[in-house]
Amino acid sequence: MKTKYVIKGIIATVLLTFIFSNTSCESYTEELNDGIGNTREFSPIGLDAKIRNQTFVELNWTVNEAADHYVVQFSADDPDFKTIFKTVEVTGDKLPLRVQLEGETVYSIRVKAITTGLEDSKWSVTTATTLSEQLFIASIDGDIDAKQATLRWLPNSNVTEIVLNPGAIKHTITAEEKVSGIAVVTGLTAETLYTADLLNGTKKRGTKDFTTGIDIGTGILVKSTDDLLQKIAQAASGAILVLEPGDYTQANQTGEITLNKSITLRGLRSFNKPKLHVNFLMTTGAGDVSLIDLDLKGDKIVGTTQVSVVKYNNNTVTYGALLFSGCNIHDYGVSLISANLNAAKIPSIIVENSIITNVLTSGGEFIDVRGSHVGQLTLKNSTFNNCATARAFIRLDAGLTGLTANILIDACTISNPNMLGTAAFSLLYARFVSNVITVRKTLFANTPAPYTREIVTANPTFTGNNYFNSPNLNGNPNALANNRPDAAGTALDPQFVSAATGDFTVKNQTLIDNQVGDPRWRQ
Repeated sequence: MKTKYVIKGIIATVLLTFIFSNTSCESYTEELNDGIGNTREFSPIGLDAKIRNQTFVELNWTVNEAADHYVVQFSADDPDFKTIFKTVEVTGDKLPLRVQLEGETVYSIRVKAITTGLEDSKWSVTTATTLSEQLFIASIDGDIDAKQATLRWLPNSNVTEIVLNPGAIKHTITAEEKVSGIAVVTGLTAETLYTADLLNGTKKRGTKDFTTGIDIGTGILVKSTDDLLQKIAQAASGAILVLEPGDYTQANQTGEITLNKSITLRGLRSFNKPKLHVNFLMTTGAGDVSLIDLDLKGDKIVGTTQVSVVKYNNNTVTYGALLFSGCNIHDYGVSLISANLNAAKIPSIIVENSIITNVLTSGGEFIDVRGSHVGQLTLKNSTFNNCATARAFIRLDAGLTGLTANILIDACTISNPNMLGTAAFSLLYARFVSNVITVRKTLFANTPAPYTREIVTANPTFTGNNYFNSPNLNGNPNALANNRPDAAGTALDPQFVSAATGDFTVKNQTLIDNQVGDPRWRQ
């Protein structure tokens, strides 16, 4: 018993000694600090640099409330700061700091804190590499013609030349053009995708892609006063009908158009699309069909009849490729594509650079292929607003065997608030035996539906997608069977200007920088 009490006493003494020792040391340290004081301001910590809009660097760091202000210096391709490119002074309440720099340059950046009565802090250093500059500004209606293009950039910029490819077409910028920021480049080829590089000597200061307009050539010009349906019926296979701007929705111009041949229907001006009130029925003999720069309007309900934009009618037929490009499609009751056939073949369906609104999926999915084979389904650089309000977004049913169906959703904006968080509203209802699915750089918003619902649906390949208020696409909170969400996707608020009125312009800088969603809304 005595031994036990002796041991307890020793332990208590040691603990008390430890406590008093720590208390006295802490007090001593505080008194020492108070007595010595700081002679130099502390260096900024948490220094972070992000590139915004190609050539802007956004700097942020932990603010020291005691610092009067900060000095920021930039050195271009010079890690030793032998030559200072730019110096900026900023107070802590103005962070983050955004500074415009030149493109394609590695900048060394250093920051120090300054406080009256103390020596300046030591420098905190980081680096940032700017991307290609973008001095080109948006074109206006009429700038891009068939054989020439008017290109615009920030006036009074230091630029010397424009080079267009393909063809290595060079245009030397005059003094007058430099000041105005406008040049007309001639000698182009119609219906060609060009890349224009704006140069100052050898340094690139802007890049712009554009497609030249149509040169009617052997095409058939159609006016709004013509009988459109008759013109289509009379056209030879492979014909290109070029529609002047105007309203083609008069009573004798509307209804179902049967296509049993290859044909192209396109607007003459991409910025002034002809207005059509039609739907298309593909039958035996229908080859490649291209619908370009058209405004296509349906009837959500026509009496008791509701229609799809395009319906494939005949089974055991190999159809041609289908292209929607630059179209505005709206107010159809059933599907964008309908093929309730078990043995037809469609090599390719492409929807690009288009806006599709209010396709109500009454009695069918938005893209509804039940047993037939689609070799490649591509949705690219397009917006899908309030599509698939009652069913799935893409349906590919089992049917033909020994073939693979490929699905690509690339740089699209998709907002389908009526696709509920149940299996019946899945984004990818893919039961075709062999399927390959890729979804990349796409912005989903207010779309509660799950990604998948079927065991046979392949695991999609996801890259750089964002899911705002779409919890079952980047998670599975509803515990839906066979849902394969994109767990790596972000969920940032895109800060749309007005989604309710169809303006999906993105204000979230991170999504803009990461190039997520339909490019038209990121300009």
